Amino acid sequence: MIQITLPDGSQREFPNPLTVAEVAASIGAGLAKAALAGKVNGKVVDTSYLIAESTPLSIVTAKDADGLEVIRHSSAHLLAYAVKELFPDAQVTIGPVIENGFYYDFSYKRPFTPEDLAAIEKRMAELAAKDEPVVRRVLPRDEAVAYFKGLGEHYKAEIIASIPSNEDVSLYREGNFEDLCRGPHVPSTGKLRFFKLMKVAGAYWRGDHRNEMLQRIYGTAWATKDELQQYLTMLEEAEKRDHRKLGRELDLFHIDDHAPGVVFWHPKGWTVWQGVEQYMRKVYRDNGYQEVKGPQLLDKTLWEKTGHWDKYRDNMFTTESEKRDYALKPMNCPGHILIFKQGIKSYRDLPLRYGEFGQCHRNEPTGGLHGIMRVRGFTQDDGHIFCTEEHILPECTAYTALLQKVYQDFGFKNIIYKVATRPEQRIGSDESWDKAEHALMESLRASGCEFEISPGEGAFYGPKIEYTLKDAIGRQWQCGTIQVDFSMPERLDAEYVGEDGARHRPVMLHRAIVGSLERFIGILIEEHAGALPTWLAPVQVAVLNITDSQADYCREITKALENQGLRVGLDLRNEKITYKIREHSLQKLPYILVVGDKEKAAGAVAVRARGNKDLGVMSVDAFLQLIASDIASKV
Repeated sequence: MIQITLPDGSQREFPNPLTVAEVAASIGAGLAKAALAGKVNGKVVDTSYLIAESTPLSIVTAKDADGLEVIRHSSAHLLAYAVKELFPDAQVTIGPVIENGFYYDFSYKRPFTPEDLAAIEKRMAELAAKDEPVVRRVLPRDEAVAYFKGLGEHYKAEIIASIPSNEDVSLYREGNFEDLCRGPHVPSTGKLRFFKLMKVAGAYWRGDHRNEMLQRIYGTAWATKDELQQYLTMLEEAEKRDHRKLGRELDLFHIDDHAPGVVFWHPKGWTVWQGVEQYMRKVYRDNGYQEVKGPQLLDKTLWEKTGHWDKYRDNMFTTESEKRDYALKPMNCPGHILIFKQGIKSYRDLPLRYGEFGQCHRNEPTGGLHGIMRVRGFTQDDGHIFCTEEHILPECTAYTALLQKVYQDFGFKNIIYKVATRPEQRIGSDESWDKAEHALMESLRASGCEFEISPGEGAFYGPKIEYTLKDAIGRQWQCGTIQVDFSMPERLDAEYVGEDGARHRPVMLHRAIVGSLERFIGILIEEHAGALPTWLAPVQVAVLNITDSQADYCREITKALENQGLRVGLDLRNEKITYKIREHSLQKLPYILVVGDKEKAAGAVAVRARGNKDLGVMSVDAFLQLIASDIASKV
């Protein structure tokens, strides 16, 4: 007998081997209809998968995360099917699942147009409506290579040829289309109902710029119509909030082809930058950090000792002088160890906290650059804590509390916590990794934070906590991190004198709260849709006259506000007041002060708040109290 154990602990017995679909049917017709796949011993399989021995089993439906992944995976194949139907000469390459959807890369003689995309999506819907079965078969590798060569699918043949010759490969057929895939897939195309094609972009074959440029069609797929619509609505809102668009409209920054991946900050944008940096500098000061500054160029031999040269060489900008090789630093940590090593350190000096607004450079591929979110030159609020093993838990716990306070001040209250554990390629002993991972998890428990585990996602030198922000429209941004590192102090021979008089290795905690300042400012712009809170706004208040007779009074008000440390714009142009109000409103200023003859005579101002709110007439002192309260609250 074959005994199937279901997720609720109940068991069912069957006399003969049977498929996942047959198990679902034995439970109920509704479940059989909803089944997209099965999960056998933790592995997701097709509903046609034959169960030949007793096992735990759960039926995967569209309500499950695994079910959504199967839908998206199958939607990528449906896309390729539709393209081959409409453009038989197109060659298919690869089509994986990505966050919120899928893509498929094609080789075709001309660029796909928006009209093509609409036609492909329509054909996908027609193919889905046919509800054709999705059938799996297995072929020996060489037979599969010959099969795809016979179809003229040379990219597929090349992919299969890279698989070891003694392995079989699985293929999935739906109607007239058959594709290489490990699976699993939905049982029939009728399960794919809620999808939309989004855009076409270029992508090099196998990610190598020396290869042919392919056409990548992106799509999204969801379990329900409502979820699809919610996602599309979120994308519309995200487009309005795009920091690149707002950066131009608000005159904050620009990116120039003369320096790809590096930001040109305009006066208003640099004001925002300084607001973030000075706030973080105060955080350093108030929490026991000593600010340091390391050099930009460091000798190649240092990067070899730390292990970065082997891991990051392709992403490092290098130069040579007097027969010595140097690299622009991609991170700050080795420089901080060199600072720590100057002079003798005692256990009484620990924990020793260094902070730096360190400028780093990484040679990101051109295709990966994105506004100020992903750049080649960036500045981190980087910090390193040198401590003993006993300090790890309290330092990590205190850091989490500090990070929560900082994020709240910037307007973020929803934080997701993840512990990234040891990767396959790593340095250091298993014992040190055990200690480090345990300390990070215990620190989050002590902070009362629920967390997820990200297996194998740690840095090569140590595990880390990743702090991810959820923004106003539901997007997630991984920003903060703290990493425990036993290895780098060893590699660079950092020591302190212990209470016993002997030499000991410190533990090094790598930490950043906002991470890249460029990226974080981009996130802030999108979170607030450009309407930055008053404490960060580059111009906090504009003073507008109605006629020339109020000009001198407006200058007096402006001076009084500036004397209180406010950032003020004075607009005395000979324009209609409605025009001036609209123009400053489009700049998303927190406050606009309008002055006419009545306000001048009363020594007052008419106050308008962002969002077209009329706060009425008040004295300058009353307004100063209002804006001071606004700034202090950081709302």
